[in-house]
Amino acid sequence: MKKLMRAIDRFCLKHRRFGIPRLMLYITAGCALVYLVALMDTTGRFLTYLYFIPDRVIRGEVWRLVTWVFVPEGGMVGMSISTLLITALVLYFYYFIGTTLEREWGTPKFTIYYLTGVVMNILYAVIVRLLGGVTPFLHTRYLNLSMFFAFAALYPDQRVLLFFFIPIKIKWLAYIDGAYFLISVIVDLVGGYYLAALLPVLAFFNFFLFCGYELIQRLRPMRIHRPTQTIHFKEAARRYREAEDARPYRHKCAVCGRTDAQYPNLEFRYCSRCNGIHCFCIDHINNHVHFQ
Repeated sequence: MKKLMRAIDRFCLKHRRFGIPRLMLYITAGCALVYLVALMDTTGRFLTYLYFIPDRVIRGEVWRLVTWVFVPEGGMVGMSISTLLITALVLYFYYFIGTTLEREWGTPKFTIYYLTGVVMNILYAVIVRLLGGVTPFLHTRYLNLSMFFAFAALYPDQRVLLFFFIPIKIKWLAYIDGAYFLISVIVDLVGGYYLAALLPVLAFFNFFLFCGYELIQRLRPMRIHRPTQTIHFKEAARRYREAEDARPYRHKCAVCGRTDAQYPNLEFRYCSRCNGIHCFCIDHINNHVHFQ
């Protein structure tokens, strides 16, 4: 997992133009537009042209590979004020989390995260269709909620106002989100819907794929390293100064390898969350896998 994350980081560095800037803005705006059109649709057939149906895709309706992302959760729309208000709040919630992750990770990495979830959902639907003979209803509820896990992993102690007046830390809401995932799996398993239970599992796997290594390192108890031999500090300091003088540079990024000698105007910083002293350029100080 650590090697995979570093490979993704290297890919994002080499392909900085990869991805869709403000991806969650387009997704939430598309969801809102589809919701409004579905409200005005008197025939009730509009959403049926957007569902992901593998048989229809094979027949040439390739737009279904994308349009299912904009279908309202559950495929239901309502005109009541409470339904409209909840829908608007949910879409804003997804937009806020998505844009925050994109700002923290960068556009390439966030796009890879979301596209990975979309592709896994499509593969899940195809496998269920082949094995079970039925086409599951695809939605992005679990995928979008998995973004909240990533948000909580980055900002566990940030406080938000639950119901607009109850201050609560993000990590406690993440626990509630995790309980919802677990209950969904248990309910599907008890009801005999074994393949349906895979959908929340896939969403959590997508989160764990991108954030699991760092999360495990946080939960792992701190190791105490005991010296096995006597250290002569004056001799060690002298050797360190000689090694510093022999190097043609003072700072070198631990991710991309750029140095201050090659790029005199490039800013370098040291990460306080890494174990040991590790230098990073300004492009990777907030976008790297921490050394443990």
